Amino acid sequence: MGIVTPFSKQELFPHEEKLEIQIKKSNLYIGIPKEVIFQEKRVCLTPEAVNTLTNNGHQVLLEAGAGKGADYSDKEYSEAGAEITVDTQKVFSCPIILKVEPPTVEEIKMMNDNALLVSAIQLKTREKSYLETLQQKKITALAFEYIKDLDGSYPLIKSLSEIAGKAAIMIASEIIGNHDSGKGLLLGNITGVAPTEVVILGAGTVAEHAVKTSLGLGANVKVFDNSVSKLRRLQNQLNQPIFTSTIQDKLLFKSLRRCDVVIGALKGKNRSPVVVSQTMVENMKKGAVIVDVSIDTGGCFETSEVTTHKKPTYIKHGVVHYCVPNIASRYSKTASLTLSNILIPYLLEIGEYGGIETAIRCNNGLKNGIYSYHGILTNKKVGDWFGLPSNEINLLVF
Repeated sequence: MGIVTPFSKQELFPHEEKLEIQIKKSNLYIGIPKEVIFQEKRVCLTPEAVNTLTNNGHQVLLEAGAGKGADYSDKEYSEAGAEITVDTQKVFSCPIILKVEPPTVEEIKMMNDNALLVSAIQLKTREKSYLETLQQKKITALAFEYIKDLDGSYPLIKSLSEIAGKAAIMIASEIIGNHDSGKGLLLGNITGVAPTEVVILGAGTVAEHAVKTSLGLGANVKVFDNSVSKLRRLQNQLNQPIFTSTIQDKLLFKSLRRCDVVIGALKGKNRSPVVVSQTMVENMKKGAVIVDVSIDTGGCFETSEVTTHKKPTYIKHGVVHYCVPNIASRYSKTASLTLSNILIPYLLEIGEYGGIETAIRCNNGLKNGIYSYHGILTNKKVGDWFGLPSNEINLLVF
């Protein structure tokens, strides 16, 4: 009679059946068209990033001149392994389209059915026809702004906000030091000279880097935001105490009268709240500088009007206003490097997983970036903006 071996307790418990997801690497074919939107000079991939892709067996088709605005030549891309073409239609016929700005309706129509679009969405500037055209072409669309990192943050927004925050102070420093438009004043602190006064509206990522840059130059900084938790978080990240306050008209008015520079970096649900009235601006120092980073979403100064990189400033009530949308594009090479560094790991991952379908099954952060899956709207925020029903992506991707 044989000996019966007793079962362990663990063996007696029911176990979940593990379904195997077959992963087969695929070679990507990526098209990078030239940006046509006014003032957009950035490019999604640097030549170094293209070289990384081609060394991993992927193909890149670049429209001639696509990198010119970021100071990258066609020759650099060609030497990195990209194919260069002047045929815009050929670029948009690639299975994967990589753009900084969302494509126009005409550009979407040039794309093949069931293609993958990787770009910004810039929801507040989109029209319903944009989404309808994606649906007609059954496009899978991935928005930069919605991709989540492992820690739950949004890496692209964070990086571009960092550029915007630092750039805002550098721009203000340049303007205030100009005798023609500003006061011939050095932004910072020089021995024996009173430091410049900087007011920052907002306590998010843009504001954080504007504060750090200002403090690094030696300026006195005051920060206003209606979120006490944001103010506390900002204060905890600095190595020195600074003045922080919720937005109270009397206190803000007093601070604006004394400051040399004010940075607007407030966010709102649909548009930025207007917290600085025309009267407040009228009472600011003559030659003081306003940099309204929030102009992308309407601006937070009553006197703000959209300007361009060619004519970035105007003077109102004796105060210099800088209200150029998309400040990051002013530093197109730095912004392109940042964008490229963020995108390249995701593109390599999509290739390793054999395509976007398997990649988003395995990477929830990447899945969060999808707002259109084969033409089906999968993002509630986008759906609510257009007044359209959305579908849960987890019910579509198995």
